[in-house]
Amino acid sequence: MQKEDFFTYQAQTSPHPLGMEVSRAKGSYIYDQEGHAHLDFVAGVSACGLGHCHPRVVEAIKTQVDRYMHVMVYGEYVQQPAVEFAKLLASQLPKKLETTYLVNSGTEAIEGALKLARRHTGRSQIVAANRSYHGNTTGSLSLMGFEERKSAFRPLMPDVRFINFNSEGDLEKVTEKTAAVVLETIQGGAGFILPQNDYLQKVRKRCDDVGALLILDEIQPGFGRTGKLFAFQHFNCVPDILVIGKGMASGLPVGAFVASKDMMANLKDHPKFGHITTFGGNPVIAAASLATLRELTETELIPQTLEKEKLFRKLLVHPLIKEIRGKGLMLAPIMESKEVADYLVLEAAKKGLILFWLLFETKAVRISPPLTISMKEIEEGCDIIIALLNSYKPNAVN
Repeated sequence: MQKEDFFTYQAQTSPHPLGMEVSRAKGSYIYDQEGHAHLDFVAGVSACGLGHCHPRVVEAIKTQVDRYMHVMVYGEYVQQPAVEFAKLLASQLPKKLETTYLVNSGTEAIEGALKLARRHTGRSQIVAANRSYHGNTTGSLSLMGFEERKSAFRPLMPDVRFINFNSEGDLEKVTEKTAAVVLETIQGGAGFILPQNDYLQKVRKRCDDVGALLILDEIQPGFGRTGKLFAFQHFNCVPDILVIGKGMASGLPVGAFVASKDMMANLKDHPKFGHITTFGGNPVIAAASLATLRELTETELIPQTLEKEKLFRKLLVHPLIKEIRGKGLMLAPIMESKEVADYLVLEAAKKGLILFWLLFETKAVRISPPLTISMKEIEEGCDIIIALLNSYKPNAVN
């Protein structure tokens, strides 16, 4: 009955949802209504960095719920969880990234960052990357360099130009008309593509040369997933505006954009309420964000991510796996074909292992487990993957 109601009363996002009926989740596992445990190698698409129902986060949420929940629109009242989170975040970032605007999701954070860049520079042109993904609201969708997914929703935001990620030659398209270049630090939907040959440093220099801003989207790779708190810290490149979300609140809906105090002041006057949100900075979600950030910065989870990556790469060796892209616990085994990738995701679900796809790279399989996953759990999941690949036969997908 519950599954029937799901298909009847909830809007669907794809023709064939996986349809697991969830009863509870804890640590690295999601449990269905029959009580079967499913080892989670996806973590809510990178959102549950501390696993499911992390005790520190749950306690922070419960404590805050007992104090107060929503009391006023963002930016008007002083609310302790949001203030403490923003202060702690600033202590972990370069000096010019000192002021945080809290919102409800990654895509909303992108929208705010675009407005801020245009307001600050007085320019309108935005440069984004082909095969990029920054969200699905209209502005974010306008930055998606993948026509198949946005053609049905045109007309979109005008004055957007596209470059190829890692193409130094394309940087000449960034000019004195450009308000901002918007890039994922690591391209997600395209197949977990890392910047190569000091690419981000070259983008940074080009932006400086023409007076454009650099916006880095760390919605997915942020909060420890790549072995640093933020992925840009691997590449010696500091953005003007940092966009964050997903793993920020251990599974609650959240996002933010971060910039200098002077730049962010553009949104508070001329006009007033240049960007406004009712629920951004919600105290319960801010409490979860604060607990998450404290856990990440006070433990060894982030450096351990790189050791766990090494284990994945050691175990996931098979003729049907052509390469493994990504960094830390943001990994994408690239299969021999789309059929193999589909087979692996669908058959793993039957074996109690949760895998998923990427948006644009059809041969990729997503592996983005909780940062808290144990070495033993990694071994168990990889054993399932290798066993399934060993049993694969062409045309095996039903």
